[in-house]
Amino acid sequence: MKEKVIIGVSGGVDSSVAMKLLKDSGYNLEAIFMKNWDEDDITNGCNAKEDLMYAKDACEILNINLHTVNFSDQYWNNIFIDFIDNYKKGYTPNPDILCNKYIKFKVFIEYAESLGAKKIATGHYAKIIKDNNVHYLGIPKDPKKDQTYFLHTLDQVQLSKVIFPLSDLYKSEVRDIAKKNNFKAFNKKDSMGICFIGNKKFKNFISKYIDNNPGDIVSSDNKLLGKHNGMFYTTIGQREGIGLGGIKNEKELPWYVYKKDLKNNTLYVCQGNDNSLLFHKQIYIKDLHIINNDENNILNKNLKCQIRHLGNKHKCTVNKVNNKIYNVSLEESLRAPAPGQSLAIFDQTKCLGGGIITNV
Repeated sequence: MKEKVIIGVSGGVDSSVAMKLLKDSGYNLEAIFMKNWDEDDITNGCNAKEDLMYAKDACEILNINLHTVNFSDQYWNNIFIDFIDNYKKGYTPNPDILCNKYIKFKVFIEYAESLGAKKIATGHYAKIIKDNNVHYLGIPKDPKKDQTYFLHTLDQVQLSKVIFPLSDLYKSEVRDIAKKNNFKAFNKKDSMGICFIGNKKFKNFISKYIDNNPGDIVSSDNKLLGKHNGMFYTTIGQREGIGLGGIKNEKELPWYVYKKDLKNNTLYVCQGNDNSLLFHKQIYIKDLHIINNDENNILNKNLKCQIRHLGNKHKCTVNKVNNKIYNVSLEESLRAPAPGQSLAIFDQTKCLGGGIITNV
């Protein structure tokens, strides 16, 4: 029998099939179901009880021992407090990326090792590429399910301890395998969005943690158009929820957020989805993480970048401004990059790392 591996299972079809593939490969396999958020509300898409039921079903079919563990304290301290703090500042953070960095590929690894595991596995669509003892994060076979954007902060130690069994499968193949093995999750919908928000309206959720901070909404030609309740309710490029309808003497075009003046608590908006104020060719990032720890792998190369999961990858070059800031210069203008967003960097076959957008 091969080395001991513990797979993280969510109750979804992907982790269920990943578990099946590892079992067939002869690993000494156990599973862990992680609960990372204490609220268990069926209305918000974070129904842990139902997810656990699906996970138990797959484990029983495959005769695999299932552990359950609650990492909600670690999630709160390492992810959620930072998430709220960044929204207070008017940024647009991505907690799923932090969750992978600090929970799924750190706390989980430590817990699995305490149970004697040599490696962990997950149902992510990504690939491990090893070359001369250096680990790289490869793009999976199914480009429509590519999750490397969410994983771009992983380091050499983390990548050396993980298996991605779904790297060479299309989603349709995964569902077929699940159906053939009678997993209840074979037709379960994929989870979407941030789990602790789920199907709730973002405005209703965030208002529980951040007090309103009203300010002006100003047009691109400096006309006062209205008031906002807090800049944390909006992000760059947003149309819905701004609170502006038809305005006298203005064109009948939708309004979009194009700038946040944090110092003066002012929201700037422009009209039209293709307004030039929404597009940028120069982006600046901080906290650059390079997966193989070699700056030469990224600087002054013809690469691509991505600022949203499954968003288009855009041709770019990366240059160093100073020890903290890097410039990402795009071949074509990119719509609505927002401070606080994560930007991942790619070559043709791999995710090379990424950073946090500071300004444009």
